[in-house]
Amino acid sequence: MWWLVLILLAFIFQIATILILEFRNPGKALAWMLILFLFPVIGFILYYFVAQDYKKRRKLRNRGSRVFQEVRDRLWQQTVIIDCMDDMNNSEYRHQERLFGLLTHISESPITGCNETKVLTDGERTFAAMLAAMELARDHIHMESYIFRADGIGHQFKNVMIRKVQEGVKVRLICDGLGSYHLKSSFVKELQDGGVEVYFFLPPLIATIDRRVNYRNHRKILVVDGTVGFVGGLNVGDEYLGLDGKLGYWRDTHLQINGDAVYFLQNAFLGDWRLASGQRINDPKLYPEHHCQGNEQVQVLTSGPDQHWDAIQEMCFGAIAVAKRRIWMTTPYFIPDSSVYNAIKTAAVSGVEVKVIIPYESDSRIVKLASLSYVEELLQSGVKFYQYQKGFIHAKVMIVDDLLATVGTANMDMRSFFCNFEMTAILFDKAPISRLCQDFLNDLTESKEIELKTFSRRTRQQKGLELLCRLLSPLL
Repeated sequence: MWWLVLILLAFIFQIATILILEFRNPGKALAWMLILFLFPVIGFILYYFVAQDYKKRRKLRNRGSRVFQEVRDRLWQQTVIIDCMDDMNNSEYRHQERLFGLLTHISESPITGCNETKVLTDGERTFAAMLAAMELARDHIHMESYIFRADGIGHQFKNVMIRKVQEGVKVRLICDGLGSYHLKSSFVKELQDGGVEVYFFLPPLIATIDRRVNYRNHRKILVVDGTVGFVGGLNVGDEYLGLDGKLGYWRDTHLQINGDAVYFLQNAFLGDWRLASGQRINDPKLYPEHHCQGNEQVQVLTSGPDQHWDAIQEMCFGAIAVAKRRIWMTTPYFIPDSSVYNAIKTAAVSGVEVKVIIPYESDSRIVKLASLSYVEELLQSGVKFYQYQKGFIHAKVMIVDDLLATVGTANMDMRSFFCNFEMTAILFDKAPISRLCQDFLNDLTESKEIELKTFSRRTRQQKGLELLCRLLSPLL
């Protein structure tokens, strides 16, 4: 019987370890304990290698902050920084001291005041704009993508990169080690033989040994000559052009930025480059004086294990909390943490119009079931959910009153909030906010509202599957 005692003690030790390390996040602790209960040995091995390691987070944070401090003074001298509410173009901010204070404290990137932005809807327009900008490059091209495929559009990007290297342009590419795991080695070799510097961010094998496999780089960044930048939901692959036979039409949103905010896209890329390659780049030419004549105000918000704050989650919570009229969201995965969930619920109960567009067709059944588990209670609170019918909607957009709109890489889920390296651009001017509102209204015409009366009649089996997936939601 002694072996039963040893097994019991080992199980108690595993539970105690999780409770101690995850005391900040009861939901995540519960999910891991469920896995341990179902798969005792495998569960603990998974926890050891996959779960967050706070020591590693501190190491990543220190490396990222050093990269930023090296260029901070230079950026502050040549950037129009908005550090006073009275300088905001949007008059609604004159009465938003708390939100303004939050945004200026949770990010190393300030609100910048000299920008021009262009909202890009869908893959065809986005890729055309990105390739056109790359063709005009004279000094450097910096590109970062969670997924990069060796397909039709991937070859187009490859060919432009190699050709620009031949013209004397420095080209650097970061792909996530897990998201781009299936990228063919022959494709990578073509890039490298053509002079493109390619690095994979935390490759799975190395990251597993080093206990950092849970930290994925979900950012999608393109910076050309330090003056034009792109960020949004689109990776590089033919499916983003609607060529996936299963998902069909792919609805996404990307953003093109010219001006001050590009410096902070650049800074994020260089921080990731150092983590991926070990190379520290501190070249003033990467932050050139620009000639942007626009006056749009933009803040580039990054979050991830290299940041002190969970900035995107805190921004979402803060913006939702101050909403007075409307909160419109588009997200492919709706798995909010408890604070954002309760903020959404409270806003709806308080009379704020809350509308959320989610996919009808999804690229992950487990995530879809987990997302649906949050819907019924929020419907009862007055939140309106719509399922996009035309294809797969992958845009990550939030609009709050006429205060702000966000376009970026972060989903409305816990992985984006707390684990991944993510990036979101916050727009404060009414023109881009109006454009995103129009896109949202257009998407509503392609969506079907989820009715509480019908939705509540789901089978017990369906509800049970949703509950099971929800218990696992902190890990998805």
